[in-house]
Order: sequence, then C-alpha cells, then structure tokens
Amino acid sequence: MNTVTDVIKHLKDLLEKNLNHTLHEFTRIRAGKASPAMLDSVMVEYYGALTPLNQVANVNTPDSRTLSIQPYDKTLIKPIETAIVNSNLGFAPSNDGDFIRISIPPITEERRKDLVKMAKAEAENSKVGIRNIRKDSLDRIKKLKTDGLSEDEAKGAEEDIQRVVDGYIKKTDESLVQKEKEILTV
Repeated sequence: MNTVTDVIKHLKDLLEKNLNHTLHEFTRIRAGKASPAMLDSVMVEYYGALTPLNQVANVNTPDSRTLSIQPYDKTLIKPIETAIVNSNLGFAPSNDGDFIRISIPPITEERRKDLVKMAKAEAENSKVGIRNIRKDSLDRIKKLKTDGLSEDEAKGAEEDIQRVVDGYIKKTDESLVQKEKEILTV
C-alpha cells in the first residue's frame, strides 16, 4: 500500500466482499419462499466423496412452496434424499423415482420474528466487519503519514474512507430492510 489511492481501492475491495458475504448469508435465511439456496449446505455421498448437492443435481423452484431436485444420475436419488434428511434443515423429501420434491411449510409468526433477529444479527456482524476494515484502512493512512504523507492529504483520505464506509453501511441497512420485508411477507 504505497499511496492513498491503493488504500482506498483495497478498502472498497474488502467492503464489497463483506457486502457480498452478508447478502449470501441473507439467502440462507429462509423467508417462507422456496429457494435453491436453502439446500446449499447439503452434501451428497458421490463415489466416496462428499459433493455439494447443486453439483450432482438440478435444483429448481416450480412454485413458491416447492423445491424440485432432479439428479443428473438416477442412482443418486436415495443418497440425495438421505443427505437432505440428515442435513437437519427440517425438510421431508419425497421421491417419485425421477425427482425429489420438498414442500416448504408456511412459517409461523414466531418463527418469522426469529428469522428477522437472525437477519439483524447477520447485518450487525457485517457492520462490525466494516468497522474493522475502516480501522485497518485508517491505520494504513497513519503509516503513510509517518512515511511522508502531508497532514492535509491524510485528512482528505480519512474523509474519503469514512464516506466509502458510510455508503457500505447504508447498503447493508437497505439489504436488511429488504430481507425483513421478505421474511415478514406472508
């Protein structure tokens, strides 16, 4: 990190990764609608190796309350079904020989409130990460100051860092509001 521009670019890269991670975690929080991402954590025994479900089968959502899984290899129907049951996601798969279907039950009001709490906790974790990234960037600016960066340039860089950080905090908050709305929509 030789220049202020390098520090700002590095900051933006880290903040973008943080935001993408948060958005990915939001997809794992069930919102009442079926989503293929709900099965991202399911690993299937395939030729002696644990393989992600989405690499051995096509996962679709024919409607908002159903997941449809079509294995690329028909011999995987039973292992996929077993993997889903063993994943502790609370799903009861049913198979017809060609497809596995999972009906997503409606979420109770109490469970919706718990899911909103989970989303808020994830957003708060993201903000903690943002603050840590900001601190690291400000430390880099201080180091540049000791290496000869002028006081005015350092002050401007600190303001730029704060402006970028504020933007990412706003994006995180907006994503949280969207996720809450999604969860609470019946």
